[in-house]
Amino acid sequence: MDQIFCSRNPFYRSPMGAVEENTKVHFRIKVPLYLKCSKTHLIVIDESRNSKRDNYTMLWGGTADECEIWECDFIPNKRGLYWYTFQLDTADGIRYLVRDFGSNARIDYNIIYSWQLTCYAKGFDTPDWMPGGVMYQIFPDRFYFSGESKREGREDREYHKNWNETPEWRPNKNGIITNTDFFEGDLKGIMQKLDYLEDLGVTCIYLNPIFEAYSNHRYDTASYEDIDPLLGTEEDFKELCAEAKKRGIRIINDGVFSHTGSDSKYFNRSGRYKTLGAFNSKESPYFSWYDFNNWPYGYNSWWGFDTLPNTREDDPGYNEYINGENGIIRKWIKAGNSGWRLDVADELPDIFIENLRKAAKAEDENAIVIGEVWEDASNKESYGSRRKFLLGDQLDTVMNYPFRSAILEYLKGIDAFHIMEGILCILENYPRPVIKNLMNFVTTHDTERTLTLLAGEPLNNRDRQFQYSTKMTPEQRVYGLRLMRLAAGLMFTLPGFPCVYYGDEAGVEGYKDPFNRSTYPWGNEDTSLIDWHRKLAKFRKSGSCFNDGEFKDEFCSGGIMTYIRYNDECKALCVFNSENKENSVIIPYTFADKEITLSTHENVVLEGNVITMPAISCAFIKID
Repeated sequence: MDQIFCSRNPFYRSPMGAVEENTKVHFRIKVPLYLKCSKTHLIVIDESRNSKRDNYTMLWGGTADECEIWECDFIPNKRGLYWYTFQLDTADGIRYLVRDFGSNARIDYNIIYSWQLTCYAKGFDTPDWMPGGVMYQIFPDRFYFSGESKREGREDREYHKNWNETPEWRPNKNGIITNTDFFEGDLKGIMQKLDYLEDLGVTCIYLNPIFEAYSNHRYDTASYEDIDPLLGTEEDFKELCAEAKKRGIRIINDGVFSHTGSDSKYFNRSGRYKTLGAFNSKESPYFSWYDFNNWPYGYNSWWGFDTLPNTREDDPGYNEYINGENGIIRKWIKAGNSGWRLDVADELPDIFIENLRKAAKAEDENAIVIGEVWEDASNKESYGSRRKFLLGDQLDTVMNYPFRSAILEYLKGIDAFHIMEGILCILENYPRPVIKNLMNFVTTHDTERTLTLLAGEPLNNRDRQFQYSTKMTPEQRVYGLRLMRLAAGLMFTLPGFPCVYYGDEAGVEGYKDPFNRSTYPWGNEDTSLIDWHRKLAKFRKSGSCFNDGEFKDEFCSGGIMTYIRYNDECKALCVFNSENKENSVIIPYTFADKEITLSTHENVVLEGNVITMPAISCAFIKID
């Protein structure tokens, strides 16, 4: 018997995926004749109307394959989430269709609102300059030092003498980890390496925070208006943006707006600044920006870190300072940046993100706003409410942590059949304008280096001493580098665009912070891995199907994952074998006997419609 219902099959639901407001969605189900169904209903829960339940009578559409066909139309007329299921009035009583594995259905006695329909704003679109490109994330202190020392004389900072030293990981004499050791990487250093980045295929640089701060990670902002002196000047930033644009590379900044540093001109707990901070006086112009429960020492802070006092983003003064006509968002777009990545977006109120988006688009309609969200951003809940990140008024797109999890789990041995389900779920839930700009990655400044994660000794919550002293063996490294090629291949060809964390392409290892934030190994790179990233970037650029093309899962089982990217101009078959043994895969006849465009191994063999994949390998076939 055929499927009863499948939300990813256009026979059963058309159009598939997220839809714009007022789009007519046609539903069709196939009910077995033996149920003797007299009536069926589509039941919809509308979250935009306080979860109001609506029943839609379905029409009988004939019989086929020992089944009755029932169908109806539904028009979501307001942006938000809709949850739906189907009720069957049978000879034995009421039954329901509930979601089985994937998007398929099974018959049950109990009602479960199984399927999600995302409805987003009419006309919602996102910038077109990102699709097809490659992003490169830089932790500024650790990428490259221009040689122009800009130490401002702070005695409480440590400056490394050797670029290749391990970042300081031990607590100070007071038992506190301060993150105040610096390698002096700077903006001019990034500028000096633009040729390298251009050759790597980079079209966008995402900079971790560059504004004045106390720590090396700079998530404890001291002044949003100023570049950190160790990194350079505002003129250096403007020059970097201008020089990058000459090479077709754009710059986006990290926006850290849920908190500031306690050592900032706004809070000024250490008294370093001449300004009257919120900690210094209730008469401070910044006092209302913070949430005190017992001034001055009792205040809400980010995850309990007293060096990171939370801001009140709903405060009119703070909102104007960040999002106003002369605010921070527009200031740095005027200086040359092309958008913002929002740190901990799920800790920012909806209205603040909406105002931020308006400010960015008012200054540059092509500015992009990317949010840090670790879960499925379409149905994320935080602080007791459903978030509206992807409905058209807030984010253009998000960091794609679900794809990261899928890639890493696949490469660590989870069956590709289950991995593909996670990928398809995101593609079903996210609006098309969001998908084309999804930020795909495998490593960030918040995660272990992928090379270590895939092939090193498992961390298992062990301490920093273990992380410092444990290095990969030569055998582990060879194995890990093979897996890294597959990770990059997936990252570069799945829907969205790839984001390479600095040094990943060069084979950098490392557990968690600060070991994942070591310096780029200039002169000691794994050049073959870099070359693989270059080839992937060229391959990606050669096929418009990777820009905003369709995605079709082909065969996914065990260690084999295959999928097709396609549009009217070209199509590409992507084949992965994560197992440590050779596997033969049957591929669509469309790609039979075609030339292999790119692969990790020279001995990938294609005969007819059977491709033989060596152990831990991937291959791509593109047809124009």
